[in-house]
Amino acid sequence: MPTTSFSSPPTDVGCPIPPNTPHAISVALPTWQDAVDYEEGRERVVNRMLSGYPRFFISKKIQQLMSIYEQKFAKPSESCFLFPSRKTAECCRDYLRRYYESSNPTCLRLAEITIVTPDQSKSLIQGNITLHVVLFPKEALSVAKSFWQHTGDGISSRLAERSLNLLQTQFNEQNTKNFNKVSTRRVSFCKRYSNGQISNGLNLTYEPKETLSKDIASIDNSIFVEQNFYVEERYGRNLPISFAEKAKIELRRRIANSLKIENLSRPTESFILTEQVIKNVTEDDVFLFPTGMSSIFHAHQFLLTAFPPRKSICFGFTYVDTLKILQKFGPGCYFYGNGLSSDIDEIECLLESGEKILALFCEFPSNPLLKSPDLKRLRILADKYDFPIVVDETIGNFVNVKVFEWADITVSSLTKIFSGDSNVMGGGLILNPQRRYYEELKKVINNEYEDLLWGEDAIFLERNSRTFRERIMKINENTEEICKLLKNSPKVKNVYYPKYVTPEIYLQYKTVKGGFGGLFSITLYSDLAAQQFFDSLVIAKGPSLGTNFTLACPYTILAHYQELDWASRYGVEPGLIRVSVGLEDKNVLLKMFQQSLDAITE
Repeated sequence: MPTTSFSSPPTDVGCPIPPNTPHAISVALPTWQDAVDYEEGRERVVNRMLSGYPRFFISKKIQQLMSIYEQKFAKPSESCFLFPSRKTAECCRDYLRRYYESSNPTCLRLAEITIVTPDQSKSLIQGNITLHVVLFPKEALSVAKSFWQHTGDGISSRLAERSLNLLQTQFNEQNTKNFNKVSTRRVSFCKRYSNGQISNGLNLTYEPKETLSKDIASIDNSIFVEQNFYVEERYGRNLPISFAEKAKIELRRRIANSLKIENLSRPTESFILTEQVIKNVTEDDVFLFPTGMSSIFHAHQFLLTAFPPRKSICFGFTYVDTLKILQKFGPGCYFYGNGLSSDIDEIECLLESGEKILALFCEFPSNPLLKSPDLKRLRILADKYDFPIVVDETIGNFVNVKVFEWADITVSSLTKIFSGDSNVMGGGLILNPQRRYYEELKKVINNEYEDLLWGEDAIFLERNSRTFRERIMKINENTEEICKLLKNSPKVKNVYYPKYVTPEIYLQYKTVKGGFGGLFSITLYSDLAAQQFFDSLVIAKGPSLGTNFTLACPYTILAHYQELDWASRYGVEPGLIRVSVGLEDKNVLLKMFQQSLDAITE
């Protein structure tokens, strides 16, 4: 079983976490002020960013690839984003049409590019790549970025790296002129591709600019990429890259089997569905996505396709983008941010009044307050008033909690503890075959689902997740001891941890061998105390969670900096610190957290 990815935490602002990791998904923000300056766009932080969480920070590889196609297709006043499928590109365009105010609807254009592998027999990584370009005015960049962030459907950094590698190979073998032979097809408004056409009718088949060849010639990662895969495969850490599809099957089976193992580890209660529910789950009910947020976004889209468009309910203070998806991509939502029993009373009154809803979305437990929703009571309402329940179990995870039987759809960020290595993104969606909407949803998903998980990412997810059950057990133990230390300290105001927050609910769903998870949040008695505690922590500090190493961040600053007062109304204080505990030695962690408590001067 792995321990941690590095011996000492990175301390340079903007460097990747884990360090020296090409596709790291976190970034070092070692002090409280670093996080504030990042949110305010201060150059001392932003200009030093070498990495970041991929839905918020577009990786250098993706930026480089975007730059190439901006030069090839864009006007001087335009930018572009890249997507892995036509459908995701069209969805981005529709979003821009809705939220970017422009008097010129034809200013949003699409293009398709196929990058052909020159000689597949010489490459460990085989197959052509098709990318979809969305071109938009530079003034719409912030809107496009919000789509990238909310949906999680942009291309992955490994896909960009592979594309750059192919382009370099083409440049080396065919020279710049032959590079222009890369197949390009653009989308027209009649929803079909036509050679040499772009959706506003302009012919953009032309020679690349002079700087284009310079950009391609500067790509120097070809040898590194091939050697990287050789080392991973040669020493048995990864499946061969040609096994990408088999890796996806194994991932789906691993998820389905984990539900069976954990949910059948205790006798069912009289109200709980029979064991047959879990036994019936197969890999055919598990669907993979490029990110956890993508699985939530598409769950919502599938529901909108299967049923009449209605508002959803967001129950509890969920992660920010879950709420944004429900608000922006459909009729809207009812937000019950406290997630209390009294909120369920209000929901029942709403439903009794005749209001129909699309679905109820919740987390078990919630991020960052670790509240557990009363799924049994919500299930009674769902069955009575005919709506499905979508549960995000990322924080609880398959090993610790058994929430699947209460949900119609379960979603999870495989990026987090399922992977643990903080070097790959992924998401999962699982349909419950015993729920009343299963057949309708399965039919819609079979028609609408696109496998957007890049093959190389699947390879890394499969490798990383082989030990997820053992890692979770160790992290459970570490976290419980740290939270005990913090709860007993007079310097700590609140410890948000499932053992202490709505424990009477959490314990109803905890598996026999499960624990309380690896995530907790704390608040202290002043802003100064929070900063002193955080700055003195000798651990990795940056966004994300569910890592094999301990990782902390000033959560409210990073997630809600522009809406601090709003978040505070739901108990998410500006000084809240979120900690994701890793696999380090328990005694080392306890000593380090005690030292940070000692650093508080007031």
